[in-house]
Amino acid sequence: MQITQEIPQTLPSASLYSEDLAPVPVAKRTWTTWNYAALWISMSLCIPTYMLASSLIDGGMNWWQAILTIFLGNTIVLVPMILNGHAGAKYGIPFPVFARASFGTIGANIPAMLRAIVACGWFGIQTWIGGFALYQMLRLWFPAMEQLPAIFPASFGLQTGPAICFFLFWLLNMYVVYLGVNSIKKLLVFKAIFLPVAALALLYWAIHTVKGGLGPILTSPARFPNDAAFWAFFFPGLTGMVGFWATLSLNIPDFTRYAVSQKAQVRGQIIGLPPSMTLFAFIGVVVTSATTIIYGTTIWDPVVLAGKFESKVMVSIAMIAVAISTLATNIAANIVSPANDFAHLAPAKINFRTGGYITGIIGILIFPWKLVADPSGYIFTWLVGYSSLLGPVGGILIADYYVVRKKQLVVEELYQQDGRYRYNNGFNSQAIIALLLGIIPNIPGFLTNIGVVSKEAVPGWISNLYHYAWFVGFFVSGATYILLMKYRNKTT
Repeated sequence: MQITQEIPQTLPSASLYSEDLAPVPVAKRTWTTWNYAALWISMSLCIPTYMLASSLIDGGMNWWQAILTIFLGNTIVLVPMILNGHAGAKYGIPFPVFARASFGTIGANIPAMLRAIVACGWFGIQTWIGGFALYQMLRLWFPAMEQLPAIFPASFGLQTGPAICFFLFWLLNMYVVYLGVNSIKKLLVFKAIFLPVAALALLYWAIHTVKGGLGPILTSPARFPNDAAFWAFFFPGLTGMVGFWATLSLNIPDFTRYAVSQKAQVRGQIIGLPPSMTLFAFIGVVVTSATTIIYGTTIWDPVVLAGKFESKVMVSIAMIAVAISTLATNIAANIVSPANDFAHLAPAKINFRTGGYITGIIGILIFPWKLVADPSGYIFTWLVGYSSLLGPVGGILIADYYVVRKKQLVVEELYQQDGRYRYNNGFNSQAIIALLLGIIPNIPGFLTNIGVVSKEAVPGWISNLYHYAWFVGFFVSGATYILLMKYRNKTT
């Protein structure tokens, strides 16, 4: 099926239009199946993917339980990814503009900001990983870095040496933002070559170092005392796996707007996402399981693991490469989309560079070093927490596009202040109500999980809804939105 939708011919409103937000003309939609497959392979091969698998092992799963959980999570999130990608491929519009159809021309800033804040968090996490890689290298050559006096309050949980490297790496990211996104192309090529090689090298090291090779690694048992303990960890873990790409499942139109056809984006995502995530995760599982046998303790962070190698030169090469590849991933995956989302707030005033700076500042304020300090924080607080916000948005977008509008949008009016998508002063109250109703059920569980509210103060069945945060929000908001819009259409 070829895409035929063209740029709107009527004059758009200045407050809703910019070159970055404009529909992509058919002549410039050149991405094929293999472009999308390559995109997902490149984005999947990153340190957080490795840590994702490792955190499941550290949480008590054996290798096949962790791999199955990751595969299921990525297969589930592939569904909204493809469904939301349809609008981008058909109409050539980016995510913030697509959200105008359901939330209103101004209300679309709500899902755009929710998605942007999450991207800022990912930016912070990736920046912390890159900065910590530099620290692991520098402390080998300058041991005094480990003894630097504390300059942050104990509540920050931030040592001086890693903090300095984190801020230096953050400045490097901001400099790339200043240069522009095109400056990252060569680094992306480097990453595409280096990370697979490095991952295979780690796999070889694990198999070669452990006596008996893969046998002892893959026979390491799960560490759950009973089935109930396994299921109590599995469902939040599965929700976390879905949450890992919940951001992209919303703003995938930012990429599919360049598709030559619907088949290209669908096939490319099927080929690229679940297999590459599962394969790279398998390497993470094997290596993490091996550390338990080799060192007697589970090391789920590959940067920490590489820091244990004896050769200073090898560690230095590895850490520099990790930093460069992390820089490439960070700009491509965690700057481009939020920069567009922030630009949507004021297209005439906020450009890519300004949006990138905003992302960088929020990325620090989110305290990323605490999010990745332990597996429970990474999965239960970060991944599951933000999935409770993005699941409802996904449910509304899909319900509106497929059920309410039957995949029919009037592109011209998406860029007009007085068109059908204006609703009430730019806001669709039905979408906002549905969003809130999808978020509310997960709030008690989130508050008990972070320790703000005592677990005894909330009935167990209510707090346990948080374990299924993305699913609860997706279906509650989606169903509510359909009912509210049917009622609205009957009364207007």
